[in-house]
Amino acid sequence: MKLLLIEDNLAMQTTLVRSFERRGMQVTTCTDGARAVDRWQASQPDVVLLDLSLPGCDGLDVLARARAAGLATPVLILTARGTVGDRILGLNTGADDYLAKPFDLDELEARVQALA
Repeated sequence: MKLLLIEDNLAMQTTLVRSFERRGMQVTTCTDGARAVDRWQASQPDVVLLDLSLPGCDGLDVLARARAAGLATPVLILTARGTVGDRILGLNTGADDYLAKPFDLDELEARVQALA
């Protein structure tokens, strides 16, 4: 399975890449919202993990631009923004799932598997 991880926190990114690669997944990363849609189109992932607080372009804007460009890849928003309103906004923008930080890695993997 190929994942695209759009996350600007390098410690979080490193942890997630190691965890998913140990599980046999291929992970491409992007740290900048402004380049995220281009990376998404180039990598053709099976699932996208998307943070919302990104430099260059907010994650919700990335998601809206990707959906407008016809990218239908399942998206799991992975963010510190965890209010009910935030979750509703993310899902209404086009996300397929939403998980607030902090989270359990096993739950994240199960959600990724379900989306794939």
